Amino acid sequence: MKRDEVLQTAEGLICGDRQEAYGDAAESHQRIADLWTAYLGAEVSALDVAAMMVLLKVSRSKGSERDDNWIDIAGYAALAAEMQGDAQD
Repeated sequence: MKRDEVLQTAEGLICGDRQEAYGDAAESHQRIADLWTAYLGAEVSALDVAAMMVLLKVSRSKGSERDDNWIDIAGYAALAAEMQGDAQD
């Protein structure tokens, strides 16, 4: 898969199918962060969730030839960059 295909596919997912299915990514990541915070007893942010999901996908990519891990990494990275930018505004 070519790099532009990876990015276009990720965009289609985070701005289309996944957004439609799960709603606003920042809100979804914050809900996950709240649950992880309660479970871990340590503060977790929505940005942390996106970063840890990238790490999950990196782990899954080990020994796998599936393109979807790299697509998801690109998607989570884009969401993280957006959340970071929103936090700085």
